[in-house]
Amino acid sequence: MAKFKVVLTDNIFPDLIIERKMLAEIDAEFIEVTDPAKLKEECSDADAVVNTYLQMTGDIINSTKKCKLIIRNGIGVNTIDVEACNAKGIMVANIPTYCLDEVATHAFALLLTAARKITMLQDSVKQGIWDVKKAIPVFSLQNKILGLAGFGKIPRLVSERAKPFGLKVIIYDPYVTQEMAKEAGVQKAELDELLTKSDFISIHCPLTPETKNMFNKETFKKMKKSAFIINTARGPVINEPDLVNALNEGQLAGAALDVLEKDDVDINNPLLKMDNVIITPHTAWYSEESMMKRRVQTIENVISVLKGGEPESLVNRKQLGR
Repeated sequence: MAKFKVVLTDNIFPDLIIERKMLAEIDAEFIEVTDPAKLKEECSDADAVVNTYLQMTGDIINSTKKCKLIIRNGIGVNTIDVEACNAKGIMVANIPTYCLDEVATHAFALLLTAARKITMLQDSVKQGIWDVKKAIPVFSLQNKILGLAGFGKIPRLVSERAKPFGLKVIIYDPYVTQEMAKEAGVQKAELDELLTKSDFISIHCPLTPETKNMFNKETFKKMKKSAFIINTARGPVINEPDLVNALNEGQLAGAALDVLEKDDVDINNPLLKMDNVIITPHTAWYSEESMMKRRVQTIENVISVLKGGEPESLVNRKQLGR
């Protein structure tokens, strides 16, 4: 019997060879949960849990007997009930830097694709229609305004990609000072200013109770009718029914989304039928290099905790008094 048990709540990787090999070196067994109904049972005697997309609810967390760490093998920890972990003294961690370049590139690629109406024109050509007028109107990027909702590491990289294209960058982030914005070569703005001035709004804030449905019918009304909204953060930051209504009513020029309210596709979702909407399947994080970083860094943090240390990115450090 292995010394440690590590549970993987759900898996998106082609195999688990790397993880099992790394954990075997400290005599840890790696258990993949393939039936969500058995998640609580498997986690009950786990020393550590690796979480991808399944919800680690308070009920599951409270059932654990000796768990030291729940780590999200990604950036956002909205899948984990952090307060329940605080109460149980369980460390919560994430992998915040594994895909910074990939997400920034994907966000800007969505902006360019939306601005130039690439997917709509490609679909038109594939239907046998060779007509530039299908694109009308398309505007130059020169001197247009890109508004960034959130200004952490990823949107900073987005701003660096935007400037050579002639875009002016403004940001809304209550945790960023005027001096920090100036140092990064961007202009700090309040939310209303971001909404009314931006030709493109790219969302980069985490999903919290404060940011859930942050973009809704009221905020869409304040945006330019020629504006595009881009989301590579978390789907529920946008109120999806309100976005559908805003697009149907012509309040926005379009949307480019890597995430939806649910991390899945509903074939009846009206967004799928709109020519001015681009959707990719939560793939902004992915490259072969970032996938390897994600896997290795996650297990390195698990090993650190099982050997008596701490994860590199401890989300609830203050709450645990560490």
